[in-house]
Amino acid sequence: MTIMYFLLMGFYLIFNQTVHSPPEFLPQVHSLWDVILFIDFIIMEYRLVMFLTAFVFSVLFTWWRLFRRYKQMQLRHILDELHYIASGNFDHRIEAKFHGDMYDVVNSINTLVESTVEAMEEERKIEQSKDELITNVSHDIRTPLTSIIGYLGLIADKQYSSYDDVERYINIAYGKALQMKVLVDDLFEYTKVRQTSTPLHYTKINLGNFLEQMAAEFELESAKKEMDIEVIMESDPLMIEVDVDKIARVFSNLISNALKYGKGGTWIKIAVDKVGSEALISVNNNGPKIPEEALEELFGRFYRVESSRSQQTGGTGLGLAIAQSIVALHGGYIYAESTDAVTKFVMRLPLEQIPN
Repeated sequence: MTIMYFLLMGFYLIFNQTVHSPPEFLPQVHSLWDVILFIDFIIMEYRLVMFLTAFVFSVLFTWWRLFRRYKQMQLRHILDELHYIASGNFDHRIEAKFHGDMYDVVNSINTLVESTVEAMEEERKIEQSKDELITNVSHDIRTPLTSIIGYLGLIADKQYSSYDDVERYINIAYGKALQMKVLVDDLFEYTKVRQTSTPLHYTKINLGNFLEQMAAEFELESAKKEMDIEVIMESDPLMIEVDVDKIARVFSNLISNALKYGKGGTWIKIAVDKVGSEALISVNNNGPKIPEEALEELFGRFYRVESSRSQQTGGTGLGLAIAQSIVALHGGYIYAESTDAVTKFVMRLPLEQIPN
């Protein structure tokens, strides 16, 4: 468009000059030869204007060709870089000095590559997580199942000396079957609460009364362990909107863990305070310290602090993972701290839920 503009301007100037100051012999033009002479006169008379017009045209045309060539080289460079990335070099990014639209294109490509790499890494983690889940479930089911088959096999082969042996074998098999049921129930609950679309049925409750009731449910077990359970309310009454059944599962898991693993401890204290629009809740016990490296993995599924995978002491390893997911569904978060003096499971929960 720029070239055409200059050409038109040049011809316009010549035409305008000819119209306003026509040569003297123009009215005497009667033949083709006169026309040729007239054109020759025009060329000679206005050669400077035509030369400048041609010069400008040639410069603009050369610039346009060079610019087009430069753009083609840039595109070729980008395509080569994309082929290099696509060949498996996902850490590589297109690095060059671009301007204007080309800069936006390169920046968008780099952003797209980063998003793709993140998605691939996330998919890899999901696949690895699935493999670990299958491995852990298979291990935890196989152990009690082997015992069940073994003891029922003894009964089927009549390898017992008395009815008391049969009864003992049946009781052991029954106990192992209950272990499998607990694992399956926990696994089902875990997969359910991991879904962000899981419906919650909110009810506004008095948090202090709720926790006192939870502590009372563990009164007999805590007495056997010689541990006292105390609820400390810094803000009372404190009303909060929660799904009662699911939050009860969280505190049940935390208290039972404190009783199970707080060997040598003498107390469990549930401290509650109001911080802004949130409830700050801490379930504390003075049992053994949890190792620092274990704190980072504590809320992972199937993780147990003990190296042994004995279900008599380690449970299914899904309790804290379920608790974390339930707290997250309520818009809160939970973490653990542990020192030689006290182990704390701290959670923050919003007092009121915002409707979606």
